[in-house]
Amino acid sequence: MTNEPVSVDEIIAGLPGPFQQRELAVVNDAVLRVARLEGEFPWHWHDEDELFLCWDGSFRLDLAGQRPVTLNAGEIFVVRKGIEHRPVAEEPSHVVLVERPETSQYGN
Repeated sequence: MTNEPVSVDEIIAGLPGPFQQRELAVVNDAVLRVARLEGEFPWHWHDEDELFLCWDGSFRLDLAGQRPVTLNAGEIFVVRKGIEHRPVAEEPSHVVLVERPETSQYGN
């Protein structure tokens, strides 16, 4: 990381394809990552909470045993640790994730 501003839109433009992530910043005990969502991501879960901020577009979070949650640009949702989930995007959209640096994209 540098001491220069980071353009989220520029980093999004450089993402190579669906579900590819790029780290934006590390702050205290958290990392901000951006990813392009398109289609269905595999079901997974984490040992920690995961914050989803819909940057643009719209996507759905399927949650095991719960009603799905749809996020539109500017909306935030936290998937609590241990909840099996998967993002689903009918059209390309982008998400900013706030999680621990060691969090695996495909969960536990």
